Amino acid sequence: MGVIQVNEKQKLIQRMLDMQKQFIEFEHEEGLNVKDYFAPSADHPLAKYAGDYAGFANQVVDLAHQEKASKR
Repeated sequence: MGVIQVNEKQKLIQRMLDMQKQFIEFEHEEGLNVKDYFAPSADHPLAKYAGDYAGFANQVVDLAHQEKASKR
């Protein structure tokens, strides 16, 4: 397990936590419509949220498998 992988995984996890915090703040301030999450307009603050979050989550899973020398 390389130190770079651990650091990268930690950075990704922190980024995901920051995104969750921003999402919760938005939800409390603006409310949330299901459409806003699944099919937001291009200029909506959540426009890339679901895709970006899923991408980061997949990267974390891949790094965890590399760390443990296991397969997905």
